[in-house]
Amino acid sequence: MGDIIKGMDLSSLPEVEELGGRFSDGSGPGDAVEILRRHGMNWVRLRLWNDPRSETGEPYGAGNCGLERVMTMARRAKAAGCRWLLAFHYSDFWADPGKQLPPKAWRGLDPAGTERAVYDFTRRTLQALADQGLAPDMAAVGNEITNGLLWPLGRYPDFANIVRFVNAGIRAVRETAPAAEVMLHLDNGGRGDICRDWLDRYRAAGGADFDVLGLSYYPFWHGPMEGLRRNMADLAVRYGRDMIVTETSMGFTLDDYAAWEGLPPDRRKGMAATAERARGIAWPMTRQGQRDYLRDLAAAVRAVPEGRCRGFMWWEPAWLPVPGSGWATEAALRYTGEAGPGGNEWANQALFDYDGRALPALEELGTL
Repeated sequence: MGDIIKGMDLSSLPEVEELGGRFSDGSGPGDAVEILRRHGMNWVRLRLWNDPRSETGEPYGAGNCGLERVMTMARRAKAAGCRWLLAFHYSDFWADPGKQLPPKAWRGLDPAGTERAVYDFTRRTLQALADQGLAPDMAAVGNEITNGLLWPLGRYPDFANIVRFVNAGIRAVRETAPAAEVMLHLDNGGRGDICRDWLDRYRAAGGADFDVLGLSYYPFWHGPMEGLRRNMADLAVRYGRDMIVTETSMGFTLDDYAAWEGLPPDRRKGMAATAERARGIAWPMTRQGQRDYLRDLAAAVRAVPEGRCRGFMWWEPAWLPVPGSGWATEAALRYTGEAGPGGNEWANQALFDYDGRALPALEELGTL
């Protein structure tokens, strides 16, 4: 197996920079994209939200990942010599196993109208990117769609609608960006039963062909890495599709970053990777533990039969705890209906410390 994909999701980076985040490595201060590239990054993943602002124009935060922001980062990725993956969320904000909210503009549409909206939005987006010379190398039709997309119409187990909407997106990618590979992205990378159930139902309902299966694997939530290894080995043989571990991360410390974030306690989300969750995983949440996790993940990727796993993408390695950059604003919480609070919950899983200095895991990345 040749060079593997060593990707980074940098969707929040422009916001972090605008709010004062700065980065450095052993060569001194520098641009985060260039630092990551020097240490082996060869792909960039960017999420796209339809309209990440309220009806009155209030930003939702977490990078405000609309099309203009995606274009800005796609230019930087290409200038650094990286390929890039566009992750359609088909929502105005986060879409994940716990929520798949339709964009505000699509509320009230019936299945036929939603199908047309998916197709039109996908086609329009890809054409706008192509017009700027920024066509993606890969497009994910939906984000972590194990529980479906565009709820309530496309909620698992309604595969008639799930397939209807996914097929519309795939059709738009094939027609508008024929050079781009199509990804379908599931979470629970350590659970073969869940992945098999989804893929079998998808095929039985007439799901369109795709090129790459994306899997999320976070050891805190998805179990031991042995489960990921077994699942990928089985999927490689059972379905004959290439895979990418499209989201992964591991903490480097359990020290809090409240002093960097600058928020009162009642407005802080706090760390997603906590001491309680760390007790259930094989790697200590230290700088060396994070480095070891990255090495072990690469070994698991390379062990998949017939080279069917192409590599991995680290989720948000540059999301520093700068004041003002959190996972959701008050306007976003009104959209999702969640209680909050906001704030940064990811900084102790980045590949830079709280002051933006490159961590030892980046040295490991360069050796993979």
